[in-house]
Amino acid sequence: MPRPGQVKPETDERLSDRIAVGLLTRSFPPELVDRVVTECGRSGQRNRLLPPRVVVYFVLAMCLFAGQGYEEVARLLTHGLAWAKRWSGSWQVPTTAAISRARAKLGPEPLKALFGQVARPLATQSTPGAFYGRWRLMAVDGTVFGVPDSEENAAYFGRPKTHRTQRCAFPQVRVAALAECGTHAITAAALGPLAVSEPALARELFGHLGTGDLLLADRGFTGLELWRAAAAGGADLLWRVKSSAVLPVRKDLPDGSYLSDIVTAKDHRKRSDPQVVRMIEYTLDDPGRPGQEAPYRLITTILDHEVAPALELAALYGQRWEIETALDELKTHQRGPAEVLRSRSPGGVEQEVWEHLLVHHAIRTLMHDTAEHTGLDPDRLSFTRSIRLARRQVTAQAAFSP
Repeated sequence: MPRPGQVKPETDERLSDRIAVGLLTRSFPPELVDRVVTECGRSGQRNRLLPPRVVVYFVLAMCLFAGQGYEEVARLLTHGLAWAKRWSGSWQVPTTAAISRARAKLGPEPLKALFGQVARPLATQSTPGAFYGRWRLMAVDGTVFGVPDSEENAAYFGRPKTHRTQRCAFPQVRVAALAECGTHAITAAALGPLAVSEPALARELFGHLGTGDLLLADRGFTGLELWRAAAAGGADLLWRVKSSAVLPVRKDLPDGSYLSDIVTAKDHRKRSDPQVVRMIEYTLDDPGRPGQEAPYRLITTILDHEVAPALELAALYGQRWEIETALDELKTHQRGPAEVLRSRSPGGVEQEVWEHLLVHHAIRTLMHDTAEHTGLDPDRLSFTRSIRLARRQVTAQAAFSP
């Protein structure tokens, strides 16, 4: 209700121009959204029922309310504004068909471009667990999202087979992500069909690394060419390798590590183009992990054992699991456990993935800012509670113009 004595001014604004979604408009200001939409060639007339800016915020809100239908999400966006009537003419909740057409017209490109504008590392030197010496800890990994079983999605993305070679129920889109270990902020991502491997997608992310970054990766990311691509921008690497990998001892170091070299599979015998690396081997003395006799093997570009002792790097490698937690937040807590995406077309699927990445980054930004203000470790804050707060802000702050 309006406050006593409040006079509602005359204006030509439409309700759709006044939609705000709390945290999301804070993270993605309307001016930035409008600019990205225009640069992607998706700008439209402001007097339409679903102008592009509103569609962007709508699809972001879809991620916050993954279990709600299109029309209900639209109602949540406009909740609390009916009394104001600060727009000309009437405004009604768009139909599901109208929203679907607006989403298709917008496409995935503005969401991808918006992510490219805002996705940045968040940690400062005071953020617990974010740095090792002069290095910012980063990690790369991949995951898949289940998508609706439509002919278009199946043809474009493909579907995995079960262990009995039967078809999986749903097609899947593969996503590779680069994340900051200390804050769980996903700073870069690439997506594609299931047939494209995680290492192939990861190549698209390495341009976001530079001097001062230390990239952690599991043993699925192997190969000399991938190693060199990841280090090309000046980043240092700490990757696990398979126990079967052949890495000859070239020089023993006082901390128990040793210098070795890696080559391409074709150059295994001649070793004509080797890349010098430092090898660290260790085992875990953990009663909860029976049968773990094979040593963990890490290779790194940090060749100076005095700058980064083997024992410290072995302990540091456990930070790689932070990206696993970030992807779990994205898929389980934000999207919903065992849920598939909404879209039955490849363009819609890609749009949804970028939406989820944007919302996750917004929530993680809120958590980092809160932790920094209170002097806490961002890992000590609850992602589930934070996303609930973001959902409440959608309706609580809807009456404020973006």
